[in-house]
Amino acid sequence: MKIVLFISLILTSMTHAQERPRLRELGVTIGIFDPGPLNAITDVHDVRVGHVTLTRGDSVRTGITAVVPHGGNLFTRRVTAAMEIGNGFGKLIGYTQVAELGQIETPIVLTNTLSVWDAANAIVDYMLGIPENSDVRSINPVVGETNDGFLNDIRGRHVSQTDVMMAIRSAASGPVSEGSVGAGTGTVCFGWKGGIGSSSRRLTATLGGHTLGVLVQTNYGGVLDVAGVPVGKELRRHSFRSEMESSADGSCMIVVATDAPLTVHQTQRLAKRATLALGRTGSAMSHHSGDYSIAFSTTNPTGVSDGELSALFQAVVEATEEAIINSLLKATNTEGYKGRAVKAVPMESMLELLKKYGRISAKDGK
Repeated sequence: MKIVLFISLILTSMTHAQERPRLRELGVTIGIFDPGPLNAITDVHDVRVGHVTLTRGDSVRTGITAVVPHGGNLFTRRVTAAMEIGNGFGKLIGYTQVAELGQIETPIVLTNTLSVWDAANAIVDYMLGIPENSDVRSINPVVGETNDGFLNDIRGRHVSQTDVMMAIRSAASGPVSEGSVGAGTGTVCFGWKGGIGSSSRRLTATLGGHTLGVLVQTNYGGVLDVAGVPVGKELRRHSFRSEMESSADGSCMIVVATDAPLTVHQTQRLAKRATLALGRTGSAMSHHSGDYSIAFSTTNPTGVSDGELSALFQAVVEATEEAIINSLLKATNTEGYKGRAVKAVPMESMLELLKKYGRISAKDGK
């Protein structure tokens, strides 16, 4: 009875606030480490996020999300970075130079598949426009994508360079908007509405005291699990649920930030671990799925001990998994291109399943 009352209170609060909750607001925690105060990638000092959401008429459902590693000139203050390919069916711009040099020198922009080149051009214009860069003749923009063509008129290529510039220039620290915003405006995940999600972890002083944050753009398929609860199977919405449906395709972009002073090699290893969270949420990285992780450190690369690194590995898996679930919970019902509609994960059913499997914590459910 008390847990039922708790569920009723959550749903009433959602109605009044007209806003869907994040996972921890449901009383569910993932992993063993605590999040930072914002539980977002912006818990890492000076990391900034900006969104431009494009919803026009009945066919444009897309946008841009920019992750800016710090507020200075990234070309002269590059950050240590690495990228990991989970499944390479994607258009990740900037990969080879980052792999070769272990550095990122521009904001990281996420958008839709057919807008990556416009986004790259906008990043170049932005970086060349910084007075300090007046003699620069080479820029390596970093742009990731997922395909939002089910809900968005993707062939129309509605993302402009002005939109991308706006996302970069509006990037700010503080709380991160999630769900159907920015690059997550038109995405679909596990058959429900996907979007942008974020989460963070802060290690204890004995493990280095480092902060790690994650932002994701979710647009992939599989069989959804939430904190070990087989939501997709229970609600009968998942890939391969009938012989007539064989699709499990889609993509996921993962951006990881940390203030741990990682070397390039350690950053690469961290990026690799982030992709483990995709499996924990129910993805098998299907044939057409473009799954990538971009990780960077905001601190001079002096390196950390093996123990600290292992703790960061645990933290990045936890934060990525939670960010993915947040992207689903915060997303809203969306109608778009050709009258297509995708519903958000049904909150009441989600709460019932979390109760059934004992995932709602005792202190919140009593």
